[in-house]
Amino acid sequence: MNKTKFLTQASMIAAIYVVLVEVFKPFSYGIMQVRIAEVLTIMPYFTPAAVPGLTVGVIISNIIGPYGVLDIVVGSLATLIAAYFTYKMRKKILAPLPPIVVNAIIIGLMLYYIFLGSPDETPLLAIMGWVALGQTIVCYGLGYPLMLILDKYKKNIF
Repeated sequence: MNKTKFLTQASMIAAIYVVLVEVFKPFSYGIMQVRIAEVLTIMPYFTPAAVPGLTVGVIISNIIGPYGVLDIVVGSLATLIAAYFTYKMRKKILAPLPPIVVNAIIIGLMLYYIFLGSPDETPLLAIMGWVALGQTIVCYGLGYPLMLILDKYKKNIF
């Protein structure tokens, strides 16, 4: 893949991610989040440009988001790790799994730390479960059908 195509794909994925987070902002943050933009986490299955694209999209979204520097760093790192594992995943049915597992653990821990000591303090495993549920809804409920559609046109798109 040439550099221009790589940068174009990465930039488009980052931009679409940010737009989806902003359009669906009420659902994009919190313990039970269904971040619609996470539908794009299947993209590394098709193109390596999605790894930096998703990471940059998350950085920008989290700069705008409510959790500050912690989310910018931790959220972006979680996305980078999940995107890399999705890129390495060769079984289509398993490609949505890395963002679910990685975010449940890393984002779950981060949210637990953020909400620690709050009046409605939620146990760590419950937070991880809620994050996993939101990710599963998006990654398999929306992402996997998107994968099936993109798979038909991958030679023209990627």
